[in-house]
Amino acid sequence: MSMNDPLGDMLTRIRNGLMRGKSSVSTPASNLRANVLEVLQSEGYIRGYSRTDYDNGKADFKIELKYFEDAPVIREIKRISKPGRRVYSSVKNLPRVSNGLGISILSTPKGVMADHDARDNNVGGEVLCQIF
Repeated sequence: MSMNDPLGDMLTRIRNGLMRGKSSVSTPASNLRANVLEVLQSEGYIRGYSRTDYDNGKADFKIELKYFEDAPVIREIKRISKPGRRVYSSVKNLPRVSNGLGISILSTPKGVMADHDARDNNVGGEVLCQIF
């Protein structure tokens, strides 16, 4: 089965797992998903993730979700740039999420990074998603 929006699928799996109180969720592996998961882990929104390779050449990520006092750390996770409508932003126009309490994840020429890192590196790019 072909998938039009693999990143949106991963974000939906995380959202559904948090709503059901799961400790972990799994998703097919890709480089973009690995980069986004690395940003989520470095920002403290997930505990971690691990890659499992199978004999048929496929791979999965097991994402360990994070909770604080029985409430999910991620209150809302939203896809911004979609395959049908790409959203790009210059460094001057980067959106602030909840007055700096949340983050936007961007795909920039210097790699996938959080919005505050993009401001520090003075680069813009495609706004993939927002988390708060």
